[in-house]
Amino acid sequence: MPYLLFGFTLQSCSMRLHLSLVVLIEEQRHGAGNSPKIMLHLAPPRPSAISVQVSSASHLKFSFRKGGMVEFSRRLTDQIARKRWQNFGGPQNSAGQSGFRIGIAGIERKLQTEQKGVNQQISHAFEDLNSLMKAAKDTVALSKILVTKVKNRQGEITDDETTQLKSYLLSLGVDDPVTREASRSDNIYFQKLAKEISANLTTPLKESGGLMTLTDVYCRVNRARGLELVSPEDVLRACRLMKAMRLPTELKFFESGVIALELRDFSETVVIKKTQEALEVSPLTADMLAKTLGVSVILAKEMLLLAEKQGVACRDESIEGLKFYPNRFLST
Repeated sequence: MPYLLFGFTLQSCSMRLHLSLVVLIEEQRHGAGNSPKIMLHLAPPRPSAISVQVSSASHLKFSFRKGGMVEFSRRLTDQIARKRWQNFGGPQNSAGQSGFRIGIAGIERKLQTEQKGVNQQISHAFEDLNSLMKAAKDTVALSKILVTKVKNRQGEITDDETTQLKSYLLSLGVDDPVTREASRSDNIYFQKLAKEISANLTTPLKESGGLMTLTDVYCRVNRARGLELVSPEDVLRACRLMKAMRLPTELKFFESGVIALELRDFSETVVIKKTQEALEVSPLTADMLAKTLGVSVILAKEMLLLAEKQGVACRDESIEGLKFYPNRFLST
């Protein structure tokens, strides 16, 4: 049982202290002529249904004239930390109910209160997130109505307002994303998804030099779809169908394993020509070519390696890194 038992030899009586009442253990080292002592600061005891004598003392002091204080303090601290009284259903410390804020137990109660507050804040945050998701669906539905009105030019709206409104609606993403639940089969779902990806990325591909890594494709697609997210596997499977469906975009596989999405009319010849033209201006690293053509660094490196493979570029590896130059041997 979680009690500390001690007795008085001269008075032939014994006492017990429930460990849950101990809120602080204070060691008092011995000085000149004094023995070491341990003082236990106690919380007020709870009323007991059993008729026993209960002390109202707020502390208890033990004196160790023959040593043993360190071992006693260590074992007592260990037993209090274990809180075994919680397994017996015995009396609990009433300090939490009376606002008693002293010592280690008070710190533990404070931490528990703070953690409870954090958990409540997290719960409220998720409730707010659910409300936000519901509001987002309503916003998408509203955007469909606005798109229809803009297309039909209903009401008094100027050309500038139409352009501005379209830009706002574009930031909302895909107004009617393809979902697996709305498709009769997986094949139809992936075909529709391929058309959606191709239609929404054709313009960004033209703006980014005609190439885009599949990682960037995945991020852009899910950003545009809003709440109706798709997995990387679905994006890859849909992109594999683009060539057979003769869509404006298709997959490009590099020898290094990098997979990209490219415009259908963006052949290797075009890639090599663009790279060669950029090299004629100045020697380039992958980072420099990426900034020049507006592509990612990974694709810029692949373009330089492809140009090198076709013999229109030469490399220079030094302590400064890998840099490519135009192949002047072709013109000699």
